Amino acid sequence: MLNDESIHEAVVEAARLTADALKSGRKLMVCGNGGSAADAQHLVAEFVSRLVQDRPAMRAVALTTDTSILTAIGNDYGYENVFERQVEALGVKGDVLLAISTSGNSKNCIRALKLARNMEIHTVSYLGSGGGAMKSLSDINVIIPSNVTMNIQESHIALEHIFCLLTECFYFDQQSLAK
Repeated sequence: MLNDESIHEAVVEAARLTADALKSGRKLMVCGNGGSAADAQHLVAEFVSRLVQDRPAMRAVALTTDTSILTAIGNDYGYENVFERQVEALGVKGDVLLAISTSGNSKNCIRALKLARNMEIHTVSYLGSGGGAMKSLSDINVIIPSNVTMNIQESHIALEHIFCLLTECFYFDQQSLAK
């Protein structure tokens, strides 16, 4: 399992990667199911609106929020394709896909991560339970060493806020805040 230091390093590395992508005109895409879908939507709101201080919006999209897209893809192609199809439509080389899963085995996230890799999109995952199948598909993993879903989710949201704050610092070159 990961220790606190490796979790910290992964969050910092993910923030630097995301800030660099945003500075290059790319975007952050976020996906997850259930509580992780709520986290995806919450995190993207922090990027587009603000977390702590007023600043320009940062380019991010939650792949969990458009019911017409989700139900059309789910109906026509199957629920396991709801994120993959959106990555295909919206993703470009150099973007970042952040997938959130307490088990690390969400089939629709796995498919999206595989396609992202093929499209040269950077991949980050927030996981629990040892990482599951998603661990090997991500460039950077933030893995909570627990099998208790609520504890993983509680840790994820706190670390997602820190990820957003650090990304803001790196994106707007506020290095002193990121230390």
